[in-house]
Amino acid sequence: MIESVLLFFSVILLLMAGFPVAFTLGGVALIFAGLGLLTGNFDPGYLNALPSRLFGTMTNETLMAVPLFIFMGITLEKAKIAEDLLENMSVLFGNFRGGLAISVILVGMLLAASTGIVGATVVTMGLLSLPLMMRKGYSSSLSTGVIAASGTLGQIIPPSIVLVLLGDVLSSAYQQAQLNQGIYSPDTVSVGDLFVGAIFPGLILVVSYLLYVFFVSLINPNSMPAMVDNHSSKTNFSALIRALFPPLILILAVLGSIIFGFATITEAAGVGAMGAVLLAYAKKSLDWGSIKIISQDTAKLTTMVFMILIGASVFSLVFRGYEGDELVQSYLTSVPGGTFGIILVVMIAMFILGFVLDFIEITFVVVPIVAPIILTLGVDPIWLGIMIAINLQTSFLTPPFGFALFYLRGVAPESISTKSIYIGAIPFVIIQALVLLLLAAFPAIVTWLPSILYG
Repeated sequence: MIESVLLFFSVILLLMAGFPVAFTLGGVALIFAGLGLLTGNFDPGYLNALPSRLFGTMTNETLMAVPLFIFMGITLEKAKIAEDLLENMSVLFGNFRGGLAISVILVGMLLAASTGIVGATVVTMGLLSLPLMMRKGYSSSLSTGVIAASGTLGQIIPPSIVLVLLGDVLSSAYQQAQLNQGIYSPDTVSVGDLFVGAIFPGLILVVSYLLYVFFVSLINPNSMPAMVDNHSSKTNFSALIRALFPPLILILAVLGSIIFGFATITEAAGVGAMGAVLLAYAKKSLDWGSIKIISQDTAKLTTMVFMILIGASVFSLVFRGYEGDELVQSYLTSVPGGTFGIILVVMIAMFILGFVLDFIEITFVVVPIVAPIILTLGVDPIWLGIMIAINLQTSFLTPPFGFALFYLRGVAPESISTKSIYIGAIPFVIIQALVLLLLAAFPAIVTWLPSILYG
């Protein structure tokens, strides 16, 4: 079992050193497997199972939604949907103290439900709203914190790429947990279940962000002055409706078709991709050059996701071949506090790993190891999935390695220090932690809506 520990920490160290994720996961695992075969400590049967596992991954209908949602998000980004939304929202709320920050949060929520791509949202919002907030006298730390936190809402508000990947992983883990309990006609958990379960937690996060902005506007009004100019005093509601209506219709079409059972997750992703193309065409922002760029970006991101998935599959097989899953299970079952203690340890471990690993790596490497153990204890898989998703979202905001902070640092002017970006993110990390505690204390916030819709 010591080999599994060495394998895990070797991968972590190499990833921290900056080696490519997919090749590190697969390459290190194969090196350890080769050494095990030479010494007789590794069963070659695990590697024999690799082709069938990879074939199953490539033919997985659920994972076909990933490139479609990525295509949808990139297309909406190129169509400059965010620019229209932010311009009109800032006009609507500009006369209120903190109105710009409120606009950024609301636009971030709409972009999260439209694109689900954190990097694109943070960069777009940083380029569009940060210069305006600075000109209007907003605090640099508050501005960057609001932008980074709003950009990460795409992690939890459906349709989220994280929830698609988590749904597929948790579905296998849930079935494995039931088989371990002797249940040979196991129930399933779908991506649609996670989408529905994420609705209330996502809204709670948005409301929490808004309440924080309102609170700061009361205790420190100079940090977020109201916009007082002639432009902001005349709200053009028709322009606001024109900006809001298309993405709202697209969101309702995608989520509504999934929630009410009219379409599978992959079919709904196809609807979203086609709808995004039509929106971009209607805005006259689509030509052959932009189509080429969108297609290339989609192919790059999709290839990255699936290469990591392949590397993680090799890693998990070798890790199990060295009885790593049994080692993790024996450790977790010895944790004091029962089920609560186990979940707490896993959540803290994921939070810490979020400092150095991307959410995709944690989803593909860590979740398949720990989820079957937790689900065997009778934990609701939908609740567990949402808790993991919010935890991974928090890792995007955690200094010093939060990816959202890196994205924002890349587009923020040099006059805004990295320290200000970090300070601005801390209150939102605390909000995320408080929401996690709320969901832990009241799991029905997550499970009630899925139970009403799907029984």
